[in-house]
Amino acid sequence: MTPIITRPGRRPAVAVRRATARDAKRLTRLVRGSRAYEGPYAPMVDGYRVGPDYIEAHRVFVAVDEADDRVLGFYSLILSPPELDLMFVADQAQGLGIGRLLVAHMRGEAGAAGLDRVRVVSHPPAEGFYRSMGAHRTGTVAARPPAVAWDRPELEFAVPPAA
Repeated sequence: MTPIITRPGRRPAVAVRRATARDAKRLTRLVRGSRAYEGPYAPMVDGYRVGPDYIEAHRVFVAVDEADDRVLGFYSLILSPPELDLMFVADQAQGLGIGRLLVAHMRGEAGAAGLDRVRVVSHPPAEGFYRSMGAHRTGTVAARPPAVAWDRPELEFAVPPAA
């Protein structure tokens, strides 16, 4: 994947749009290539696939660089029961505010859908990010070996009503 290059002090112009079936392979590569899932976390994404069927069945949104349509991150919102199922930011886009943008977008989509809260079962290293975005810890989800060999934090976002 090409590194994101911007002028000093400049960030890429980013658009968030609904994912399409054509995005499936790029989203799968983002998940499988994420450094957040190296080492002991690797089995969780080994062979993972974000397919066109998943994109069609769920509300999947992708953040892209407007200049060249590069995928910078994405999320998937399930409405019933309300859950942030997937959220990934490309390694080379970390620290550019893409995660914050995606969470804000997700909350807006959840509010427009009439949800008042959204559950997140977090990758353990991502808990601090979700808490910094306003999620509150509600519990722990027990490990499910072999793919998920560790307990995961369960959090919840409160969703303000749509305007």
